[in-house]
Amino acid sequence: MDWQGQKLVEQLMQILLVSFGVVAFLTGYMLGSFQTMLLTYAGGVVFTALLTIPNWPVYNRNPLNWLDPSVVEKYPKPLPATTGSKKKSTKK
Repeated sequence: MDWQGQKLVEQLMQILLVSFGVVAFLTGYMLGSFQTMLLTYAGGVVFTALLTIPNWPVYNRNPLNWLDPSVVEKYPKPLPATTGSKKKSTKK
């Protein structure tokens, strides 16, 4: 899953969970049943999970191009920059 796919999944998950929460509340309120409300919301959570958790092809439209390992071996790794940091001594 690419970065844009992750963003899409996050937005889709938030929209679906809030929507199913509102629908579940209204359904439970209209019918006067707490159990119906919970079952409606649980069905929405399962539906949202099935839609967002698997790595569907629609979430991988902009794949990242990684370097080939043979290309990476040709160039040495950069050395970390050394700074002249000195430890401060504490005087008592």
